[in-house]
Amino acid sequence: MPTTATAAPRRKKTSRRDEEAPLIPILARKVREIEAKAQRGKLGPTNRVKFQVIAFLVREERARVKTDAELTDAARAELLKRLDGVATILAKTAARDTSLIQLLEADQATSPVAKRMRRDWLLESGAELAPEELVITDIAPVQTTVVPAALAERQVVPPSVESRQLANPFLAPDLTPRATTQPRRRLDGWELMGPLYKSFETGAGGGAATMELPPTPEYDHISPKGLEVMAHQARFVEAVRAGHRSFLLADEPGLGKTAQSAIAASVADAYPLLAVVPNVVKMNWAREVQRWTPQRRATVIQGDGADIDAFADVFIVNYEILDRHLSWLSSIGLKGMVVDEAHFIKNLSSQRSQNVLALASRIRERTSNPLMMALTGTPLINDVEDFDAIWRFLGWTNGEKPGLQLMDKLDATGLTPADKGFYPEARDAVISMGIVRRKKKDVAADLPDKLVADLPVQLDDEFGRSIRQAERELGERMAAKYRRIVEARTGAAGTSRVPAGEIDEDIVRLVAHNELEESKAAGTGGDNVFTMVRRIGQAKAQLAADYAAQLQRSVDKVVFFAKHIDVMDQAEAHFAASGIKAVSIRGDQSTPARQQAIDAFNTDPEVGIAVCSLTAAGVGVNLQAASNVVLAELSWTAAEQTQAIDRVHRIGQDEPVTAWRIIAAHTIDTKIAELIDRKQGLAGRALDGEAMEDGSTESVQEAALMHLLREALTGAAGS
Repeated sequence: MPTTATAAPRRKKTSRRDEEAPLIPILARKVREIEAKAQRGKLGPTNRVKFQVIAFLVREERARVKTDAELTDAARAELLKRLDGVATILAKTAARDTSLIQLLEADQATSPVAKRMRRDWLLESGAELAPEELVITDIAPVQTTVVPAALAERQVVPPSVESRQLANPFLAPDLTPRATTQPRRRLDGWELMGPLYKSFETGAGGGAATMELPPTPEYDHISPKGLEVMAHQARFVEAVRAGHRSFLLADEPGLGKTAQSAIAASVADAYPLLAVVPNVVKMNWAREVQRWTPQRRATVIQGDGADIDAFADVFIVNYEILDRHLSWLSSIGLKGMVVDEAHFIKNLSSQRSQNVLALASRIRERTSNPLMMALTGTPLINDVEDFDAIWRFLGWTNGEKPGLQLMDKLDATGLTPADKGFYPEARDAVISMGIVRRKKKDVAADLPDKLVADLPVQLDDEFGRSIRQAERELGERMAAKYRRIVEARTGAAGTSRVPAGEIDEDIVRLVAHNELEESKAAGTGGDNVFTMVRRIGQAKAQLAADYAAQLQRSVDKVVFFAKHIDVMDQAEAHFAASGIKAVSIRGDQSTPARQQAIDAFNTDPEVGIAVCSLTAAGVGVNLQAASNVVLAELSWTAAEQTQAIDRVHRIGQDEPVTAWRIIAAHTIDTKIAELIDRKQGLAGRALDGEAMEDGSTESVQEAALMHLLREALTGAAGS
């Protein structure tokens, strides 16, 4: 749809040198914004487009300045110097994030979003543009195929699906009227995705991110015999009954999101329904569907689907095998789709995310108002733009701009991103699209609090000493790189730009980032942050297992979480030697074996400990028979730690929950625990409207490396 720019805003009074090239101060301001975002590790899609637009506007402006006959040589040299300054910042930013280098090579604005940015900045500078540059036409959406060519050969059609298709070869037509024209909107010419993310990043407006829900019904009309939904669950279902059909259900873990989804599908009659879930919870999903909607049939897709019930109402598939079932799933007339642990799709470049989004797009094409639900207690892992894929799945945005319904809501505010009041209104508009976020303390007064208690342990054996020595060597290796960079930046007069006794944080961040990238490439080879943490886990394994065994004797059941298989193996051997019966929940188990272990822990009084993989058992597993958790190894994300604790801290838990973190004192382990706790603030700002201090937004790995480097530098200075 074509959009035309409105009149350019009146420019502020500028200096004479800016009057000669009024675009340069705009570019300088924008590039500083990009630089600040890059330093905090927050270069999402919108900022990448800004980076690209700055790069080709710098080239355009340099060409104009060089050929401007009205400029004196001195003025031309000054302007070129200022443009070089902008280009230098672009280059430094690209060195920090090498994926930006290809954007420096762009010759022109290609996407409508980039064209609008270029147009708006030029108009702000007072430039006169040709009529064809004022009107920006959106690219007509290309209907993507659900099954990409690379996956075509992997497609399977289970025999029972063929029977279903033969029994009913024609899908019921959807006769709902569709809009044929799109009305012009006041905000069509504005770039809106950045402001939408910013409105959540700052927690604009305050308050929990929950749409207005109907009151709790006086009578429970939805619970099957013998069960009773909680008030917060009933209010959600009433919203579905009222006609709402797209939700980001972001309730804290343990508040019954699976049950709410199953009942919502029944109320909306959204069958057939597809549930895309982590492998570990497939069986639990089938149980919950049967429990809350006993009149409906659910089938779990395993492998090539040879044993599925193709006439079922709910199809449950895990992310890992979805790729081979795309063809038939896209053709059976799905009326709804649920994505459990929706943060799994946040990486838009992954095949997993592309498969989910392609299926969602096909469902919306064939059904006018399908039930689309994204479930996750931790929708944000690192950055507010983690919302991007989820919003696309729900049809709220297409990545470049808001969808029709959201655009209508934004337009109705009467504001633009230039108005400060736009941001709380924009956040409310997105929330009203279907974000539902309830905290346990708000909706489940009888749910006990949880406590995370740190237990420092001393690694005083030879293995522990070798770990600390390896950490010192890693810090010194990075310190040597830091010093080389400082020396390279020393001026001709022999003076350093870094005052004596001070540390240049930009260089620290650059060295740590490069070390992290090298560590990722090296994998398990050599001494790096990943091998260091694994060795710490190995060193803590016996101590953590011994503490869990002592705890079990006092409190009965304990859940023991570890990240690596060898740590789990050591723990299980220790428990066996101590005479404690334990079960294991791992990623390589079959679904029935995993469920058998979960059931044994919850129901068998002889089973005292569940030894769980932090990644395989951290989501969708109910272990509320215990109220104590031992975290033998730390995760790299606050969300993963929270998910693990919430396997115990759930509805039905009637005892206070305590998570005991085993932390290796005087090692990088201590810093990682501190960084994980800092990361908790992001969701508090974005989802709960809480006022939080701005914390570092680097990854935990990078921040931990920066800590090691600072220690090495200050230690050297002190000595």
